[in-house]
Amino acid sequence: MNIALIGYGKMGKEIEAIATARNHTIGLKLDSSNTIANADLSNLDVAIDFSTPNSAVDNIKACLSVKLPIIVGTTGWMDNFEEVKNTCISTQSALFYASNFSLGVNIMFNMNGKLARLMNPHALYNVSIEEIHHTEKIDSPSGTAISLAEGITNNLDAKSKWVNQVTTDEGTISILSRREGNVPGTHSVVYESSVDSIEIKHTAKGRAGFAIGAVVAAEWLQGKQGVFTMADLLKN
Repeated sequence: MNIALIGYGKMGKEIEAIATARNHTIGLKLDSSNTIANADLSNLDVAIDFSTPNSAVDNIKACLSVKLPIIVGTTGWMDNFEEVKNTCISTQSALFYASNFSLGVNIMFNMNGKLARLMNPHALYNVSIEEIHHTEKIDSPSGTAISLAEGITNNLDAKSKWVNQVTTDEGTISILSRREGNVPGTHSVVYESSVDSIEIKHTAKGRAGFAIGAVVAAEWLQGKQGVFTMADLLKN
């Protein structure tokens, strides 16, 4: 594949290394000083976006407008998801979005939903989420933490919403966000009672896991139309 990298920071460079090792080429590199507005998107097979929340929607629309399939790992833009989805459908193009491309995190998503269902009869437990990322991460909470919270609210009757702070509201999940050092990403879901606690946790050891997932998604997306997620990729 001939790939456009939108966002050429640490993740972009990691994706470049993985992609070239898998015999793909990087035909275009875009960053804050070289934006998509003036880019030539012809002769490309797919775009991979790890940019910023403020630029993601424009990047996606630009790619979809020329039917360039796009993989989006940028988070913090989901308020515009329905608009982007409709654009993808109307242009008959392809969009693959994930809040986290790590295989391990997506296994955790599956475990998280099942655990939430199991906890329905056990009101003595209260659930909370903690996420830790590097100090350069812009959005808070992380997209992964939001996905975990939604996995709980969709399956645990006692919780209907989340907030990015400590709360005593019984129907609300607390998400605690910490930014420190160069942490790639750590996410914990904890069910706490007066007698014990239950925890599921994922700790990323580096960016390679995210990069591999993004490149595999780009390979998988070839020849498809529509909006897809990691759930679609992993069920095949």
